[in-house]
Amino acid sequence: MTDTQKPPQRPPAGQPAPAAAQQPIAVTDDTLLDGRVKLRQPREGYRVAIDPVLLAAAVPAQAGEMVLDVGAGVGAAMLCLAWRVPGARVVGLELQRTLGQLASRNIDANGFDDRASIVIGDLQRPPPRLAPTSFTHVMANPPYMEPGRADPAPHAGKAAATVEGEADLAAWVRFCLLMAKQHGTITFIHRADRLDQLLAILSGRVGDIAVLPFWPGADKPAGRVIVQARRDSNAPMRLLPGLVLHRPDGGYTAPAESILRAGAPLVL
Repeated sequence: MTDTQKPPQRPPAGQPAPAAAQQPIAVTDDTLLDGRVKLRQPREGYRVAIDPVLLAAAVPAQAGEMVLDVGAGVGAAMLCLAWRVPGARVVGLELQRTLGQLASRNIDANGFDDRASIVIGDLQRPPPRLAPTSFTHVMANPPYMEPGRADPAPHAGKAAATVEGEADLAAWVRFCLLMAKQHGTITFIHRADRLDQLLAILSGRVGDIAVLPFWPGADKPAGRVIVQARRDSNAPMRLLPGLVLHRPDGGYTAPAESILRAGAPLVL
């Protein structure tokens, strides 16, 4: 994996995958966590970068707990979490069958059959095997762009992955809350410029909201945020100091290196 690639995008939930996405596709063999996790992914369009690694690091999972990755794609976030917490059980929900099949092969390639699995399905019409309130933790990397606000992408697969479909951000939040156990956590990574919308959707539904910004550099505005909340909690919101990702020379800071390469947890 090239860490400087653009962050991964999620296919619009609630819409059928484009016909081209159902055909055999060219793939590349890459790795995450400095080679600790193997990842096969499409050569064009959907490409994994650092967002799913940061997302997985922020989930406070422990051995014996169930975790759901909503919009799992090729399984990047769920594989990173399964590597970091071997005793947890991670289930990924993915709308596009081609990506879900790649995720399943990635699980096999990493020897994670006993700790991870993939379900093909739509969060708007959840598969029966995903029972509500079954997961201690739910994580998601939803589509970042609203319809009408995204520039056209040159690759059809990337265009489909960038913009919200039938399932908007509110639908993603509702589904994550539905699947989380009492006092369970839901964790999102999203664009910093949509933080107000995400907090408005969460308002009155959850507590103990933690917001952690990611600063590209010490003197640059945040581009991404982690937002984590807990069901059935009345604890106040916390705005955390955040994490600076890059040094002035462009390399990763030591805290970022520990997460992106060594698989350290991101404690909120």
